Amino acid sequence: MSSTTPSTAPKGRVLVLYAHPCPESFNAAVHEVVVETLAKSGWEVDDCDLNREGFFPVLTEIERRGYHDEPENIEPVRPYVERIQAADAIVMVFPVWNFGYPAILKGFLDRVFLPGVSFKLIEGKVRPGLTNIKKLYACTTYGGTRWRAFQNADPPRKCVTRAVWYACGMPKKKYIACYDMNRNTEPKLKAHLERVRREMEAM
Repeated sequence: MSSTTPSTAPKGRVLVLYAHPCPESFNAAVHEVVVETLAKSGWEVDDCDLNREGFFPVLTEIERRGYHDEPENIEPVRPYVERIQAADAIVMVFPVWNFGYPAILKGFLDRVFLPGVSFKLIEGKVRPGLTNIKKLYACTTYGGTRWRAFQNADPPRKCVTRAVWYACGMPKKKYIACYDMNRNTEPKLKAHLERVRREMEAM
């Protein structure tokens, strides 16, 4: 679903990758703030709610065998490849579960970030493929504290700010995390939503 504010000249096209199944979740509130703020700020928003769209996250045997066969490898996920290649920016909105991505988001990266799409092999070396992406933001939540995430090496932060960032040609990046969700108070949650709003306005 795409949206923009008619009275504002678009800044570009942003793909919002959202990965939480529950509409009453705090992640859903973050997602709503992200989409509304970006649209009001002049972005053309492609809101990709992976759960609502019924994205199938499993890389099948056939897909894996044809993984390096360009350009045929994109056929099972062509609509998603076209959406990500049409974007100027990406905002990922997801919870951190077991110090990793939700399965549906991990599956998106497995199936859509393909050879010839997110990376190119040139003389055996990996080179960025999504150089159309000029900004990469992530809005995440953790059940534990920042210290606990640090003790576990914080894989999702590294995956966003290193692997995905490199695949996108090392654009401007920002990782906006809300920690300690198991104990956060209502004022802290509201303050975080305001932070997300400010970051999206400045994007």
